[in-house]
Amino acid sequence: MEKFITSYLNNIKCFNLETGDFPGPVITISRQAGCSAQRIAIKLSKILTGYSYMSETKTDANWNWVDKKHFSKVVKQMIKEIKKGNFNDAEEATELLNKVAKSFSDETIYDLNDTRLIKTLKGIICRLATEGRNIIVGRSAGVILKDVPDKLNIRLEAPREWRINRVMQLKECSQLDATKYIINMDNKRDSFIEKVNGRKAENNDFDVIFNYSMIEDDQIVDAVINILRSKKIISQVGVF
Repeated sequence: MEKFITSYLNNIKCFNLETGDFPGPVITISRQAGCSAQRIAIKLSKILTGYSYMSETKTDANWNWVDKKHFSKVVKQMIKEIKKGNFNDAEEATELLNKVAKSFSDETIYDLNDTRLIKTLKGIICRLATEGRNIIVGRSAGVILKDVPDKLNIRLEAPREWRINRVMQLKECSQLDATKYIINMDNKRDSFIEKVNGRKAENNDFDVIFNYSMIEDDQIVDAVINILRSKKIISQVGVF
């Protein structure tokens, strides 16, 4: 019998050169603390959905920002497949999937240490890539999907002082508290990438890096759309 979780870890390696059957398209957004990746993901999902409907190819397909609801939906689909299949790790896989979904929902995903849970997260991220037209924020998705050809890995960075001041405004907190928050979140995310990937993230893990302190959200979205066009991840022709 096949092992369910392991089978999904192999999804991103299952390229069919003859049919052009690849996972994706998929977008990942990595960010330093204080940079608002969620706002960009939501805007991109709306614009790309409109683009797919209005383009010459008329794919009529939604682009999804992978929020808690969408993540949970995909996990439930995987559990249904476990129940229908003949997997010798069905009970364990179901338990692990539910634990990862809960950690995603309550924002404790970066605290995962169990290698089985991290492996399960990789499987879910691979499933999201295979599903296609998903925008994934954080969760080390960029390094997990680094070798997927039909993807764009985005990184948002900014000087620490700028991010501290921004967090002070957003959270209405002191400079000391904002500094602690920035350092803690950056360390937590960097450490998680090492757990997932076995090494620290490097610049070449990302296709494009934006200085978030110097550019507006809409400018980033416009730039991303143009990059997706030039990489032929979306149609060259569209109406806006």
